[in-house]
Amino acid sequence: MQAFVLRSAAGMASLILVLASCAAGPDYREPVPEAPLSWSAALPHNGSVAAINEWWRQFDDPLLGQLVATAEADSPSLAKAWANIEKARATLTSAEASGLPAVTAAGSASRSRQSAQSGTSAASNARSAGMDASWELDLFGKVRRSAEAAQARVDARVGDWHEARVSLAAEVADTYVKYRACALLAETYQSELTSILRTEKAIASLVEAGLRSPSEGALALAGSASTRSSLVLQRAQCDLLVKSLVSLTGIDESGLRELMAAPGTELPQPGALEVESVPAQVLRQRPDLASLERELAATSAEIGVAQADLYPSLSLSGSITVSASDLASSANSWSFGPSLSLPILDGGKRRAAVDSARASYTAALADYRQGVRNVVKEVEQALVNLDSAGRRADDATTAAREYRRNFEATEASWRAGRDSLLTLEEARRTALSAEIQQITLRGDRVAYWIALYKALGGGWLPGTPALPPETMARQRAPIED
Repeated sequence: MQAFVLRSAAGMASLILVLASCAAGPDYREPVPEAPLSWSAALPHNGSVAAINEWWRQFDDPLLGQLVATAEADSPSLAKAWANIEKARATLTSAEASGLPAVTAAGSASRSRQSAQSGTSAASNARSAGMDASWELDLFGKVRRSAEAAQARVDARVGDWHEARVSLAAEVADTYVKYRACALLAETYQSELTSILRTEKAIASLVEAGLRSPSEGALALAGSASTRSSLVLQRAQCDLLVKSLVSLTGIDESGLRELMAAPGTELPQPGALEVESVPAQVLRQRPDLASLERELAATSAEIGVAQADLYPSLSLSGSITVSASDLASSANSWSFGPSLSLPILDGGKRRAAVDSARASYTAALADYRQGVRNVVKEVEQALVNLDSAGRRADDATTAAREYRRNFEATEASWRAGRDSLLTLEEARRTALSAEIQQITLRGDRVAYWIALYKALGGGWLPGTPALPPETMARQRAPIED
């Protein structure tokens, strides 16, 4: 009999081990991105120049790198992304704990007094302690699949953190470059206004002397008013950009203005980027795409979780209780045994959960495929914009220079009385428009480099750890006064 019991126990253990080696649901395989073999747009500098990592430090403007580091050190978006990582890790711990035995203990103590009709009374003490244990065997891999899904979501949230960091750096840089371009435009309008006011003063004297018609005086006043209005609007745009930088970096506005008022107001010029010749390599450098892929893995594992609920579940449970009192002898009890749960009728609830999990996987796969297409589109668009801006740069510089020379010649001719004020103002507006276009194009060109940086993943590499806010704060580059 004893041998039979031992053989039965061994058989049950073997069966449990066999079932435990299986897990319900599909085994996940990472999809192969549908990417073209090469980029269609032209690569800057033939695609091979400098590394993308720590790219901000390659700018010829050290303040930009400091602003990016300051923004990262105290960013609400990065803090939120880190909190999401910690939440996902807590969920993973909970999922893994579901496969371990659970033990709880309880105890109590009481004192009571009983009175008899004779007038006597007696006090007694009672004590009890107990312990319960339970363990649900992971026969069909529900716990393992839950842990797989939770781990995948931890990885996805890490990808989200890196994406938030890349986006923050790009937004700070883009806003800073726009501010520098805005300041240059404001200087241009100011120079033009100064020139127009001189012309207006000269015209007023000539009109008063009767040497010019009142219509020319009105034209001069209109020109100065129009340029003054443009200058006010341009300065307002610069103020808005400053306030955006204050929000992004957390620096006090007065301190930020003092930093940006330092010498060197030219547009920062970035170091060039290295563009991989194979798009599939770039796809592996995008943290947002990595996050989408990990979400896909999580939904795949959740199919197994739902399928495991279709099968029986086996639990082992036991308890021990010890009690004693002054009026009675102590009593001990224990129990131990398996518990089997068989799903029979649930109105199709469990099957619906499997269908829902499969639909979630299909939706996640669609998101991933769309993400791949978006990555390719963003890189291609950044390359086209960058190439176009580079091709137009020389022509814009030439146009600005030559239109300025034409204005200067027209102004000399006007002072000599050979040209009208209308001709002079037309030449002035043309020269001003060309200068504005040149400055705008220079700013756009840097912005396109920044867009390319972001489209290439911002220097992120798979396996790069996320950092908590306190570590980011310690790594902050100091802002020099």
